[in-house]
Amino acid sequence: MIKALILAGGKGARLRPLALHIPKPIVPLANIPFLFFQIDRIKRAEITEIILSLSYQPRKITDIFGDGMKYGVTMRYTHEDLPRGTAGAFKASENLIDDTTVVLNGDILTDTDLLDVIRYHREKKADATIVTARVMNPVGYGLVDAAADGRVTRFTEKPPEDEVTGDTINAGIYILERSVLDRIPSEGAQSFERDLFPSMLADGARIYAYLTHDFWQDIGSPQKYLEASYGIISGRSKMPGYPQKSCPPNNWEKHQVSIDLVSILDGKCVVKTGVAIENSVLGESCRVEEGALIKDSVIWSGTRILPNARIERAIVGRQCHIGEGARLRPGTVLGDKSIVSDFSVI
Repeated sequence: MIKALILAGGKGARLRPLALHIPKPIVPLANIPFLFFQIDRIKRAEITEIILSLSYQPRKITDIFGDGMKYGVTMRYTHEDLPRGTAGAFKASENLIDDTTVVLNGDILTDTDLLDVIRYHREKKADATIVTARVMNPVGYGLVDAAADGRVTRFTEKPPEDEVTGDTINAGIYILERSVLDRIPSEGAQSFERDLFPSMLADGARIYAYLTHDFWQDIGSPQKYLEASYGIISGRSKMPGYPQKSCPPNNWEKHQVSIDLVSILDGKCVVKTGVAIENSVLGESCRVEEGALIKDSVIWSGTRILPNARIERAIVGRQCHIGEGARLRPGTVLGDKSIVSDFSVI
């Protein structure tokens, strides 16, 4: 039976300070722990057995998902005290894997049809299939070159800007035959991208690339997290059917506020007169005082924004305090419990 493995053990160093007190795979996206988006995508492929490979703050993840039954799946967990790399995490799950496996990096938001990828994998009789995507700026990603029939011809892992030769990247989604496990050492760190796949290619293994044309975005940095949020707000990426944490504004019109139809606000938010909210997400129990403007931003739960503050293209963590008349410039990222004084500009 096909299972799915989500590599959810990363510390999210590039996403700090947002991921300082919460594992990257469960940062809130549109007010929902991120992993729910991946679980929903896996369920759409008729896969109901999911393995989570954990390392950093695992209890915070297991407390949310438990055995998975209330979400219609069976969740199993592996834990690494010392991270062993992406391929090493696959190897560490070997005793739970008995067939072809769908492997996803734990920071990928996508609408890619995994059933279609599995069909492609089987048609090609592949040992490994790598989902690829085209991006505007491939710097910082691994590049994948493939022949006209889809067979991979070269990997170039995160080349410097002056050595980038294409725009087709490794999208962090793989279909792997169980036989691939035999190629991974039982000890030590191993990476899919730098070690396993190049070695398989050199050995003549059948590695194919599936180019997705669906929505794809990683959430590995604050800017990319914002882009993923915009993908949800715009409707370019689908919301999962559960849990029902987000709701649109309902009875705030009487307070003379301006909230566009795409913004996502938790129902427990308090929004006062003269507030304008555009293309943004507000988490549970946020309080926005008179005359404040929030535009193209994500505000996590419990944050208070005082009168006439202005927040544009920024991310504000949990339980922050934004002072009266303060200005958060585009690109601002505030960690949990940050305080911005009245009339400050940051």
